Amino acid sequence: MISNLGKKLSRTRENLKARFDELVKSGKTRDDILDELGESLILADVGWHTTEKIIEHIREKSKKSDSFLAIKDLLDKEIAKILSEFHCGPNLNHPPCVIVLVGVNGGGKTTSLAKLGYRYKQEGKTILMVAADTFRAAAQEQLSIWGKRLNIPILRGQYGADPASVVFDAIQSFKSKPHDFLMVDTAGRIHTNVNLMNELEKIKRVISREIEGAPQEVLLVLDASIGQNALIQAKEFLKFSGLTGVFLTKLDGTAKGGSVISIVDELKLPIKFVGTGEGAEDLIDFSPREFVKALLS
Repeated sequence: MISNLGKKLSRTRENLKARFDELVKSGKTRDDILDELGESLILADVGWHTTEKIIEHIREKSKKSDSFLAIKDLLDKEIAKILSEFHCGPNLNHPPCVIVLVGVNGGGKTTSLAKLGYRYKQEGKTILMVAADTFRAAAQEQLSIWGKRLNIPILRGQYGADPASVVFDAIQSFKSKPHDFLMVDTAGRIHTNVNLMNELEKIKRVISREIEGAPQEVLLVLDASIGQNALIQAKEFLKFSGLTGVFLTKLDGTAKGGSVISIVDELKLPIKFVGTGEGAEDLIDFSPREFVKALLS
């Protein structure tokens, strides 16, 4: 997993490494090192608020005589602490389970749903997928293609139909022929659309009413390659009360890998899954410790 993450974070890591190598050789004082370290984190798209928090904590825990390597060790621990604040493991141990993916269009929701379907089918679970994005015919077609490819049944509604009613019908099918997992792909449209948030709340209410304890996971799908813009999108979706975590996509080759840290710090949501490519198998569970190793080693 570290090797896989390391490849995806290579651009961010190499940019940080170049700055770190200079600091190791510079012989600068702690305060100068912290100033440059903060600048390095900003350039990695960690974000101003989170960077200030990290640097201040390092300042409190370090000595003025500390070398860069001692400060770097504190940096590793501070980032790991932020990423470990919330439980990262998925709450999917006791089927029947319902997973709902939300997020803006183009973030990778449909492909992410297919990856989860493939993951749990490989574990011997039975899956039913729901194309509840009734506003984009392309989204339904994309999920149908994935369903045929993975041999997973897909339920879809008519174009323009009420998404909550589509989910309701899917739940009845889910109950009549029991499956282990019900996976719901939702509409994205514009993240500032109030109607979209109301629609998501309605879907959640229908699921909760029909299946006790569900949905177990409502994951916000975020495109890592857009860095701090992903955080702006995410803050809009926090208005929707059901979020349980983040599914991070498009980590491949981005120079903005530091945004992962501020996403967790500012949203107060754990990252649960990371998509590492375009294939159905390109999915890993998020590990804070291994992320830090892949980013900073």
